[in-house]
Formats: sequence, structure tokens, C-alpha cells
Amino acid sequence: MTSLLSPITLNDLTLKNRVFMAPLTRSRANNKDHAPVDMHVEYYRQRASAGLIISEGTVVSHDGVGYIHVPGIYSEKQVEAWNRITDAVHEDGGRIFMQAWHVGRISHPLFQRGKAPLAPSAINPGVESFTIKGRENTITPHEMSADDILRTIDDFASASANAMKAGFDGVEIHSSNGYLFHQFFSKCSNVRSDGYGGSIENRARFLFDVIEAMSATMPVERIGVRLNPMMHEASGMVVDDETIPTFDHIVERLNDYKLAFLHLTRPWRVLDEPWFLSDTIGHYRRLYNGTLVANFGYQGAEANSEIQTGRADAVAFGRLFISNPDLPERLHRGWPIIEPDRATFYGGDEHGYTDYPKHQ
Repeated sequence: MTSLLSPITLNDLTLKNRVFMAPLTRSRANNKDHAPVDMHVEYYRQRASAGLIISEGTVVSHDGVGYIHVPGIYSEKQVEAWNRITDAVHEDGGRIFMQAWHVGRISHPLFQRGKAPLAPSAINPGVESFTIKGRENTITPHEMSADDILRTIDDFASASANAMKAGFDGVEIHSSNGYLFHQFFSKCSNVRSDGYGGSIENRARFLFDVIEAMSATMPVERIGVRLNPMMHEASGMVVDDETIPTFDHIVERLNDYKLAFLHLTRPWRVLDEPWFLSDTIGHYRRLYNGTLVANFGYQGAEANSEIQTGRADAVAFGRLFISNPDLPERLHRGWPIIEPDRATFYGGDEHGYTDYPKHQ
């Protein structure tokens, strides 16, 4: 596994291997401050052997919340709590980026003080939100005004400044998986007629406005972007005839920035349609000039092949990092890979969170 376990440089940041820990929502911040607690410190410390940890989705404002017990980065208490985590990861020789998150319409009034969630357009995604009362159907969101958009851009800029204050090595923008940025990108969720809707360029504008705003608070070389172009019939997203041109435009424009990386998710399922792109990694490897991180469903041998053939520069593992805190060493040594307990993925205590053993 020499390729997967070899060092990699992200602009000015050198990482010890190419085994990245993908962002994983675990819903353990069960407190009024929506801040990480002691078990978060241990959880991330245990996984510091990753070349790079990308934190769980961390909401940039109260407006961005859509799931129970997720941490934020918009208060001093949250910053202080995250600082303990970044210190622990750094003490064990690791590196960690924060994933900046806003769910947009994938929320519920129970999270929004009784108000409708914010979104590019007033279109109900028709899915369920995981609330304190259990699964609740989403509602028609409130179409963001120009002021709402500007405020949200500022929220991302403030979040990136707070991430730097909290000791993170960088920030990944969660512009993926049917959340706010993805909602701006897609015709099925954005029917605006102003400068943030209509054309492909306008629908992509929100992302680039956020990158520009964040760049005023932190080095652009420490910003990563996550995309899931072929997400179809999940979280209200639909792939259509403009999806590939839209993401081609986004990825080609990202070449104008010296970003830390582009983090791409492979299709969760492949469709036999002319507008569907089955090999997302290969397609965008040809378009993107920077560091490309591949994600979804990889095992060690396939991940290593992606590195050796140059299709990807690093591979992000999600569920395998839940149950294998020493995943890079297991891949290197050929040690057994433990399957995670799905029943303990979301919520709860240390069980299924910090009690998975390292290989003896």
C-alpha cells in the first residue's frame, strides 16, 4: 500500500499519508451550547493517524441546523470546545479541517424557532428531517432574500475565522449532498430570477461568493470544496440535462483558486441515462488541476489503485473510520477491517463512538 500510505502536500501543508477521514455526522453534541464534549476529543484523537481528518458537518449559524445534536462554530463556547479537539489531534501528529455546513431546506421549523428554513427557492424537497421529536416531514422553505444571502455568506466567513481561531488546519465547504450550495446549483431546487438563479453561472455564484468571503479570513490555500455531482433522487436532488454542464463549470472555475483540494463523491447508484456520469472521478480528474480526493465505498486495494493510476491524489474513508480508528495502519499491515455497528451511528454515548479498539 505504498501509494496510499505515502505523504502528500496540500499547498503549504504536508500530510503523512493519503488516507483521509471523511466527514461523519454522529449527533453527539447533546447540550444547549451545541458544542463538542469530552468524548469528541477522544474520538478525534483516536483517528489522528489519518493523513487528514475532515470533521463532522459543523453548522455556520443557527439557520444552518437540520439535524439533532450537531455541533456549531458560531459561538465562543463552540470555538473553545473545538480548540480542545484540534489540540488533541495535533498532539498526536494529525491534521484536521473543519467542514462548514448549512443544510438549507433540509431542516424543519423545530430547528428554526418555528420559522420556515431558508433555501434558494420555496420548493419543498419532500424528505424527512431528523428532529428531537423523531422523523418529521420537511415543509416548503422560505426563499432567501438578497439580505438573507448576504448574511449567509457572512456566516461562512465568520465560521472560517472561528475555525482558524479554534486551531483547525483548514476548512472544507460542504457544497454537496443536497444541502444549501447544492440547492443553489440545481434547477429542481433553484428557480430564482435574480443574480443567483437562471443561468448555470448564476446558480454557481453563491459558492464562489462564499469562497471569496472566506478568503478574507483565512488562506485560500487551506480551503477545500466538496461536491456530489451525480446525487439523484436523494435529499430532493434530481440529476438532469444541465447537471453535468453545471458541475463542469464549477470544477473548471475552481481551477482559478489555489484550493487545498476538491473532494468528490462517486455516484451512490449508476443510471443508464445520457445525462448521467457514471465515472465521476475519472471525468473530473481530467478537468481539475489541483488535488483531487475521491470518496464513497472504497476498500484498501481499490483506493490504492486510484492513487497509483493518478485518478485521485487521496481517498476519503467514512464508515471504515468509525470502527477502525487505526485504519491507515490496518491498510498498511493487512490487518482485519472491522465493520461498524449501524445502530450506534447517530446519537447516544461513547458506545459505538470511542470504544472501537485499535489492532493489538
